[in-house]
Amino acid sequence: MASTACIPPVPAPQGTVGLRDRARGALLGLAVGDALGAPAENMKPSEIRARWGRITGYVADRPAGTDDTEYAIFSGLLLARHGAALTPVHVETAWHEWIADREEGPFRGAGFSERGTLENLRRGLAAPISAQHRHAWSDGLAMRAAPHGVFAAGRPAEAARLAAIDGSVSHEGEGIYGGQAVAAGVAAAMAGASTVAVVASALAVVPDDSWTARCLRRAMTAAHRGERAVRSAVVIGGYPWTDLAPEAVALAFGAYAAADGEFTDAVLTAVNMGRDADTTAAVAGALAGATRGVQAVPADWAAAIGPVRGTCLPTMAGHHVLEVADLLTRAAREVPPGPEHVPGLTGRSTGPSGPPPVPPALPDPQGTASGAGGTASRRPAGAPSGAREAPVREPERTPPHPEPAAPGTGRDRPEARRVRAHAPSRVPSEPPGGPAPTACPPVPDTGAAAEAGP
Repeated sequence: MASTACIPPVPAPQGTVGLRDRARGALLGLAVGDALGAPAENMKPSEIRARWGRITGYVADRPAGTDDTEYAIFSGLLLARHGAALTPVHVETAWHEWIADREEGPFRGAGFSERGTLENLRRGLAAPISAQHRHAWSDGLAMRAAPHGVFAAGRPAEAARLAAIDGSVSHEGEGIYGGQAVAAGVAAAMAGASTVAVVASALAVVPDDSWTARCLRRAMTAAHRGERAVRSAVVIGGYPWTDLAPEAVALAFGAYAAADGEFTDAVLTAVNMGRDADTTAAVAGALAGATRGVQAVPADWAAAIGPVRGTCLPTMAGHHVLEVADLLTRAAREVPPGPEHVPGLTGRSTGPSGPPPVPPALPDPQGTASGAGGTASRRPAGAPSGAREAPVREPERTPPHPEPAAPGTGRDRPEARRVRAHAPSRVPSEPPGGPAPTACPPVPDTGAAAEAGP
């Protein structure tokens, strides 16, 4: 168990929120945070202030999620299909059939880690060799890890296990740890854990001496002093890349803790800190949405989130995050409970994954989902109701997806296994400019914001 002595005490959230509302809150919160943060990506707080003052809502004419939302949907659909039986073979095959072997959208596969992964897969490299590229430390797994926490609600260790399997194709080292921290934190929040217990669950699944854990502890130590102190404690001043997993994940958890889990404050805190703002706000939104439920998402923010456009992953076009949340909730209900402890949750425990659930079918073109969960309405449920209700745009179509090939067929494949067997034991994976720093900068004595770096 990692040390949590430096985490300030935070009261538990009040009230009772259902599991489905938390699932919808987590994934809708991710999409909202992504859309809010996208215009501020790679910016300094001073640049954000000069352009918009303080961002308090959407600043884009047509707010939409980026690769963060589309990859989260990708991972969520894959997990809904395979559940606890997910393997690296399933993940690698899906990367080939849904991304690598198809035409890419204008975003061309997304960020550095995704580009490196796709290049390796197209060269015939199999997991985990496919993850040995120069950007394996990025937050590309963290941005898509929330669905694992939704599926493994109340089971942070299981959520972290599934995130590591998902990441085995594209990430290693700190990139894996960042994804595991997010998955575990969301899993704890899904069970109603307090903010402090959510952070403790994230710290418990990563090595105590890892860069990710050190950054998380520094962010939590500074969280009670607000966003400027969190940013000063975490950001590597002058470092050119903003998608470092330890930094982005720590900023997201810091924003979540500074806001005491309140959705609007958590997301806007992450957005206004800049750096990889779409990812940090997406993660903060997933944590806060799981903590407070879908009703915590402002209605006008929720109404702007429609089916994704496929600008990064064309095969994801037409899917809605609420649809994925419902699929994961149904799949999770097939998992029997057992003993797994969530830090700070007295009397709450759930257990090992047990037998794999009956995987639900992917939605058909008419917008229904068949399988263990029966039939679902075309309209994604879960948007705030009553006087504040604003409709969530429905998918016009849901393109069918190919079933991943069985092991030993197609691209998952004897030749891929031969590459795995004969590939070099190590490919350099340090970020450009040298290896990643081994420690976070010290927490300053004042709350002044760090303006160094993008």
